[in-house]
Amino acid sequence: MRVLVTGADGFVGRHVVRRLVETGHEVVAACRPSGQLQSWPAGRWKDAVRVVPFELADSAGVRPALQEAPSAVIHLAAVASVREAREDPGRAWEINAAGTARLMEGLISARDRDGSDPVVLVISSAEVYGSGPASPRVETDPLRPRSPYAASKAGTEIAALEAWRRSTLKVIVARPFTHTGPDQRPPYVVPAFVQRLLAAKAGGPRQVPTGNLQPVRDLVDVRDVVEAYLGLLASGVPGETYNVARGEGITLDDLFRRIALLVQVDAEPVPDASLLRAGDIPYLVGDATKLRAATGWSPTITLDQTLRDMVDAQAH
Repeated sequence: MRVLVTGADGFVGRHVVRRLVETGHEVVAACRPSGQLQSWPAGRWKDAVRVVPFELADSAGVRPALQEAPSAVIHLAAVASVREAREDPGRAWEINAAGTARLMEGLISARDRDGSDPVVLVISSAEVYGSGPASPRVETDPLRPRSPYAASKAGTEIAALEAWRRSTLKVIVARPFTHTGPDQRPPYVVPAFVQRLLAAKAGGPRQVPTGNLQPVRDLVDVRDVVEAYLGLLASGVPGETYNVARGEGITLDDLFRRIALLVQVDAEPVPDASLLRAGDIPYLVGDATKLRAATGWSPTITLDQTLRDMVDAQAH
């Protein structure tokens, strides 16, 4: 199967491309033109991956990727940072919501032109739920975004599902909860904690700056998230939305201390105003019952294993 992956050079995109190649698929890796397209992917992926330029800011930037007649699309390209979206909310909306609308329209036009009819997996975010009760979110819960990033991701969903209703384009929406793993970099919370704690162990200050450590999050390994995406390509129902979640919560304070134990450093978190995030969601845990029923997916990598892999990767 030929799979178009937008945002293929991002953190999740690289894991998606790797897994698709391992499972025998041909990959069209759509990356921003400003990236180093010729240097990635390298080595053993050269014959299995074709890299094409891709830009969501205008319709012309979308077209090159759509010439490849994919059998499936995994749409990851986005302003993916809450902090970046807050700095320029208009750009977040332009890329995430309007950009998705451009991609959907391009796919519809390509289908009308050449008969291609791909399954289109659109990656949203659990942040769209916003605040709610301290219980796992289900897909029918109301969307109450509390940040420009979350609002733009709700716009992503609206644009994608409107295209499905209007044209029967086979659109499926995934709402991943917080995911992390090898190759993720700061300022995301887990690699940031690892980096600061390793620095403390190497002789830096034992008082480590952090943001608010009270929120509860549902942490999933990115490699498990990728398996969920592949499962949805095969078994997801068009027009439906699926949570991708472990179903277990951990406070960021407990997460910090668990990483400190792995690093083997006696460090103390100290609140830093510059790291506080306005509109933090106090509790964000997901119920993935619907995903399990559709695909049989469940996470296989424990949180401890994920954290151990990330500490090892940064330490070496």
